[in-house]
Amino acid sequence: MAREDSIKKLIEIMELLRSEKGCPWDREQTHESIAHNLLEEAYEVYDAIKSNNDVSLKEELGDLLLQVVFHSQIAKERGAFDIYDVAEGISQKLVRRHPHVFGTDRLETSKDVLMRWEEIKKKEKMNQEEESHSLESVSKSMPSILYALNVQKKAARLGFDWKEASEVLYKLEEELNELKDSYSRFKHNGKNKEEIEEEVGDLLFAAINFARLAGVDPEYSLRKVTAKFVNRVKYVEALASKEGINLSEASIEVLDRLWERAKKEMHDGD
Repeated sequence: MAREDSIKKLIEIMELLRSEKGCPWDREQTHESIAHNLLEEAYEVYDAIKSNNDVSLKEELGDLLLQVVFHSQIAKERGAFDIYDVAEGISQKLVRRHPHVFGTDRLETSKDVLMRWEEIKKKEKMNQEEESHSLESVSKSMPSILYALNVQKKAARLGFDWKEASEVLYKLEEELNELKDSYSRFKHNGKNKEEIEEEVGDLLFAAINFARLAGVDPEYSLRKVTAKFVNRVKYVEALASKEGINLSEASIEVLDRLWERAKKEMHDGD
């Protein structure tokens, strides 16, 4: 079988799975019932990329491709479109949005390309009121960090951006001080929880802005530090077990001692 026939084979397998001779589970699925699978597979692709594991990446990309084929088959059955329409649609979009490759435009830098991309996209969306504003095109279903990051990237292309990451550090300090003030008032009267929520949001938004301008992936950074925290807690639990310590009843002094020992023995930073 020629390599290019592998996609056709995948499509035929999905058609069979959805047929009367196929799988009962596959036949029962709808766009809505498997929507969460698409997100899960996308995150598994992301993890494979970050782990630099080509074997895993190939497998996870296959799982993600399956979701595209699955949704396309469901759409085909209700007469909406099929996988070939999907492929043709993205091909046409790529040609439209790369006039410097397929047309006569001259764009020299990646920044120029992104700005031109947004201009073309905005024209394409002009008849769709909800998405006439470029920031509205960012999916609100994204996890909050990715949503904020993508909003910031699009705003930057419109000119709403800091000149460099160091400027955002001052904004971070400002937002932290505002959060401290808000929390101080909350402790005094207990009536401004919404204000604290807003200040926490401002602080997180500024931190994501800093990460973006510093060339750091905030999603990966948070996942990495969370994983480190999980591993360190597991290590502390093991230490406590060896010493016969019940962590839920241990004093803060004992917890600090175990924590510092874990940091020293694990060599995983602060």
